[in-house]
Amino acid sequence: MHYRKVPKTGEELSILGFGAMRFPTTEDGEIDEPRAIAQMRAAIDNGVNYVDTAWPYHNGKSEGVVGKALKDGYREKVAIADKLPQWLVKSREDMDKYLDAQLKRLDVDCIDYYLIHALEGNSWDRSVELGVKDFLDKAIASGKIRYAGFSFHGVAGDFIRIADSYPWTFCQIQYNFLDTENQAGTAGLKYAASKDIAVMIMEPLRGGNLSSPTPPDGVQEIFDEAKIKRQPVEWALRWVWNHPEVTLVLSGMNEEAHVEQNLAIASEAEAESLTEAELAIVDRVAARYKELMQVACTGCAYCMPCPAGVRIPGCFEFFNSVHLFKDKEPILKRQYALMLSRKFSGQAAYASQCIECGQCEEHCPQHIAIPEELKRVADFFEQQDLQEIVNSATAQTAE
Repeated sequence: MHYRKVPKTGEELSILGFGAMRFPTTEDGEIDEPRAIAQMRAAIDNGVNYVDTAWPYHNGKSEGVVGKALKDGYREKVAIADKLPQWLVKSREDMDKYLDAQLKRLDVDCIDYYLIHALEGNSWDRSVELGVKDFLDKAIASGKIRYAGFSFHGVAGDFIRIADSYPWTFCQIQYNFLDTENQAGTAGLKYAASKDIAVMIMEPLRGGNLSSPTPPDGVQEIFDEAKIKRQPVEWALRWVWNHPEVTLVLSGMNEEAHVEQNLAIASEAEAESLTEAELAIVDRVAARYKELMQVACTGCAYCMPCPAGVRIPGCFEFFNSVHLFKDKEPILKRQYALMLSRKFSGQAAYASQCIECGQCEEHCPQHIAIPEELKRVADFFEQQDLQEIVNSATAQTAE
C-alpha cells in the first residue's frame, strides 16, 4: 500500500480509502453485515487506514456497520470520515444534534475527518447563514472532530469560493478521466492543492461504470493498443493516482474480488508513473466516451448562473451518464431527483425550470442549443414524481 501526506498535518493516509456507501446487501436490501465487516477489515489488514461514511448511506445504517467493523482494535488503525447532512439542518443546534448522533452511531468519541456533505454554492451560503463556521470551530475545539472538510457537487467557481471561505484541512471531489472539467475538475484539484488542502477523490470509476469489463463500443480496442495490458478498472484508478495533487481515492467495494483487485492496484500505483503514451491512450478513451454522449457539454459552466436556477452542467451530466451506462438508469434517475432538489441544494435546479431566456446559449463555447437539450433532459427524467422520491429519501435519512 502506498501512502500520501495530508499537507496541513503531515499525517499519512493510504491512497485507497474504503467507501461505505455501497456495502453488499441481502436479498431484502439490507446490509449484509458479516460480509461488509469482513471486507472492511480485510482492507484495513492490508494497509487501508481511511474509512468514509455518511448519514444517509444505506438509509442511515452505514455508520452503525462501520462502528461495528471498527471494534476489536480496528478503530486505532484507521481515520474515520463522516459528513454533516446539511440539507437536513434547519438551525445551528441541528448541527450539534447530527454530529452527536453520528458519534453515537459510530460508537466513538471523535470523528477524524468531518465534512459538510454535498455542497454547492447555494447550500454553502445557507450553511454559513445557519452558523456552520462556528459549528466547525467548536466541534474541533471540543475534540469531537479533528479536521474539517467539505464534499462538493457544484460548479468550479463555487468550489474555489468555498475553498477560500474557511481554513479547510481537506475536501472531497468527484474526479475521473471523464470529469476533468465537470464540477471541481482539474482546476479545482490543483487549486485545492495550491492551498495545501488535501483532496479525497470520490467516483473515480463513475459509480463503477468505468470499471466495466465490457466497456462501450470502441473503448476496449483503444486500451488494447497499450504495451502494458490492464483492465479498465486499473486504467481508471491509476489515471487518478497519477496526479500528485490527489491524497487518496475512495472506492465503494462490495465484492471480495473488488477489495483484492483494488488493493493490488494501490500497491503499485504511484504519482506521475504513467507514460506519455499511456496518458494519450486514456485521453483517446475519454474522447471516445464523449463521442457517445448525448450532449457535448464539457462542464465548463460558462452557461452559469442560470436565472431560473437550473444547474445546467449537472443536468447534462446525468443525461449523458444514463445513456452511456444504461444499466444504471434506476440509480441515476433517483440521483437526478435528489441531487437537484431544493432539499439537497437549497434551491431546485431541475431541467424543467428552464424559461428559454437564451442567456446560457450566448456564453456556451460548445454552441449547444441548451434550452432544447434541457427539454430532452426533462422529458427523460421528470416523468417520475420527483418530490415523492425526495420526500421518501429524506424521511428515511432523517430518522
